[in-house]
Amino acid sequence: MKAADLREKTPDQLRDELAALKKEQFNLRFRAATGQNENTARMKTVRRDVARVLTVLNQKAAAAVSQEA
Repeated sequence: MKAADLREKTPDQLRDELAALKKEQFNLRFRAATGQNENTARMKTVRRDVARVLTVLNQKAAAAVSQEA
């Protein structure tokens, strides 16, 4: 997932993406705890994707505030 692709999405789409990533992150943690995780590198990827989505959401919120002022 690239940040440029995320910047094209609306805040609602980003929140939906964030919810899906958080759910996947939970499932991966659960599988790791039970020893069923096959792709351990996916945990790192999902964690970074969550951070990217949150960063873009915060940038959009800051831009909206600065436009109002």
